[in-house]
Amino acid sequence: MNTRELACNGIRLHVTEQGEGPLVLLLHGWPELSHSWRHQIPALAEAGWHVVAPDMRGFGGSEAPEPIDEYTALHVVGDMVGLVAALGEREAVIVGHDWGANIAWTAALLRPDLFRAVAALSVPFRPRGPLPPLAAVRRAGLDRFYWIYFQEPGVAEAEFEADPAATLRRILYGGSGDAPQREGLALTLPEGGGFLTLSIDPPALPRWLTADDLGTMAASFRRTGFRGGLNYYRNLDRNWALLAPWQGANLTQPALFIAGTRDVVINSPIASGWREAMAAHVPNLRDAVLIEGGGHWIQQERPAEVNAALLRFLSELPTPVR
Repeated sequence: MNTRELACNGIRLHVTEQGEGPLVLLLHGWPELSHSWRHQIPALAEAGWHVVAPDMRGFGGSEAPEPIDEYTALHVVGDMVGLVAALGEREAVIVGHDWGANIAWTAALLRPDLFRAVAALSVPFRPRGPLPPLAAVRRAGLDRFYWIYFQEPGVAEAEFEADPAATLRRILYGGSGDAPQREGLALTLPEGGGFLTLSIDPPALPRWLTADDLGTMAASFRRTGFRGGLNYYRNLDRNWALLAPWQGANLTQPALFIAGTRDVVINSPIASGWREAMAAHVPNLRDAVLIEGGGHWIQQERPAEVNAALLRFLSELPTPVR
């Protein structure tokens, strides 16, 4: 694997890449880095793909603009459009996990000419609702939902940056399939508590997360802080407003969805009815792969199964335009 920096959409993106052939972009989520794709990059490259995994805007080695409103979905989709151009390509398959899944779905919806297929991990396609997201969760009585907690600049940053290694240990363990159900990651926070209040610091790292992996990620967040990633959440309502022209639009490219059966997201209120929504709005969904016992960090927890699903999906796509 090689790394380099590319100018994309007016900012600098740090990317990890390997292989030659048709382009596949791998978009990480929160709180992660391109390192979360360490098991997928070599497997897809060996199968004949040019695999590129950026540190997303605001994360890792990529630039982190100061203004909150420069982290909208349109900005980040614009980064991916710019990345395809910077790589000298005309189209790509776009794959995302967590927030990267949101961006991958949105990129495919907005630019079907450029993103010829889409795969999303952990976060299903969600059509634009009748209310802004924060208003919707408040109406549902979820005033302590983590989206709300993340809105005030500096609050979650202070909690997470007090000890980045412990923060990542707690979040990665708590959201995984290894955590006992009662000790899983809580998305609704206790009154007066923070995101980590109900989490536990595991006595040992799960088998899929080595000390070196954790050290790599913790060192990066110790340097950058958590502000960039949290700013994605601070644009939830702004994204809703910006995407009004695509209200009711369907995503028609070949699509794949992968999740663990113990993923806190697909089992939470925000994903209620995800199967029906995907059936209605993603008519070319080729498969929905649910990995028994897997948690939210599915490409790290179950790399062999995720790689097999991705490679099967990619192998069935038409030959790309080069």
